[in-house]
Amino acid sequence: MSVVAAAPAATRNLYLVARVSAGQAWVMSYETITYTVEGNVGHLRLNRPNGANAVSEAFARDLRDVMIEIEFDDAVRAVSVTAEGKVFCAGGDLKEFHGMGAELPKHGAKVVGPFHAALYKMNRMTKPFVAGVRGAAGGAGLSLVGAFDLVISGESSKYTMAYTRAGMTPDGPSSYFIGRHIGLRRMLDLTLTNRVLDAATAESWGLVNRVVADDEVDAATAAMAAELAAGAPFATGHAKQVIYNGFEQPLESAGEFEGVMITNAMATADGQEGIASFVEKRSPNWTGK
Repeated sequence: MSVVAAAPAATRNLYLVARVSAGQAWVMSYETITYTVEGNVGHLRLNRPNGANAVSEAFARDLRDVMIEIEFDDAVRAVSVTAEGKVFCAGGDLKEFHGMGAELPKHGAKVVGPFHAALYKMNRMTKPFVAGVRGAAGGAGLSLVGAFDLVISGESSKYTMAYTRAGMTPDGPSSYFIGRHIGLRRMLDLTLTNRVLDAATAESWGLVNRVVADDEVDAATAAMAAELAAGAPFATGHAKQVIYNGFEQPLESAGEFEGVMITNAMATADGQEGIASFVEKRSPNWTGK
């Protein structure tokens, strides 16, 4: 491994960019996450297991920064998101919050601002994000899960909103994402009663897409991201946009947007290759053009 760039130690103690020559893998470490690129897949890993991967000010900053990195890396076509330790994300870092005293609202704004900015950017990117959840996802951790495009859950994972239990209201923005995944009644149930869902219930409600054995979560997440990255980049990424847009628009507007996107796909070399390969009964050769 050879280090090719590094931030000044004074600004980011744990920042590293490296290339693994044999596998052409880029590795980036922040304070609370690590990020590796292998081929066309970005591997983002929450990496503060001793703090239950909680959403702190540093985590919110790191998540925003890595989203910018992903957005501007044309080689990355899909992203796998997993977590180190026994808990995927326990929610807001209440220990950090507790120490703020009267400065808590100001500190909260410093956390919510970049945290939400990261999720907005992730949602608007034409790159699918697949999360693999082992252990618990609560509070802001569940909000984070709700923002991913696809979610693989370990069979023993648990999910709870938990905001009102701590005297807080939801953020993350769970009212947008989770409400759309599971519906208004269920969202109110989760939020007001702090009900805890097991993995099977989370799947039946539409909160997660797949349930696998706990020890298979990371591999299954990486495999799904690799499968998505191997597809036609324009079609995969813009299909994501079409689906999210359709939830926001009246019928005619949704249909018009679909019409624009599919004709744009037809104008790409990959779109024409996809049709030709289907007709000719062969595997497509995607070029990303």
